[in-house]
Amino acid sequence: MTARFVTFEGGEGAGKSTQLARLADHLRRRGHEVLSTREPGGSPGAEAIRTLIVTGAVDRWDARTEALLVAAARRDHVERTIRPALARGAWVLCDRFFDSTAAYQGSAGGVDPAAIAWLRAFATDGLTPDLTIVVDVPVAVGMARVAARGEGQRQRFELRGAAFHERLRAAFHAIAAAEPERCRVVDGTLPVEQLATTIAVAVDARFPA
Repeated sequence: MTARFVTFEGGEGAGKSTQLARLADHLRRRGHEVLSTREPGGSPGAEAIRTLIVTGAVDRWDARTEALLVAAARRDHVERTIRPALARGAWVLCDRFFDSTAAYQGSAGGVDPAAIAWLRAFATDGLTPDLTIVVDVPVAVGMARVAARGEGQRQRFELRGAAFHERLRAAFHAIAAAEPERCRVVDGTLPVEQLATTIAVAVDARFPA
């Protein structure tokens, strides 16, 4: 079977992780081997870096430092987890990939797009998702979902102000508009199972058995 690399993107509280798990179940029912992974993280080394990135005070790192840390984690993730899985024919579903760096550290964080592009190429050696699903929710909806988890569950990026998250949402829309063949925007306010069906139908249409 042909290996595929599918990423999920979106702002905080969009529901990416839930939808990734639903799609993984759907694909396994179709007979595929599926690896579910995430960024930052996805390999032992990258998970160690993840702890540095997502914990601590909001101002623990500036956006340039975040971009460097994410790139280091991504390199290890790609080499130790993603490429080996694709090489054996598995589908890889990843919660965030390089579009998140472009949105969080680039558009919302102010890092120069040329630097973001260079880090992307350096970390991935050109690995690009076959499909990126952008789960879109209004910022107020996403922040309400995050708040419902409880204060102890919140990470650095979730604690930033509404203006930051509005820039994020605009960035993901801009990425999708610039690469319509790769990106599909879906409505994250739909009921969970309805959205899961929408995504499964889109994936099946894009990659017929």
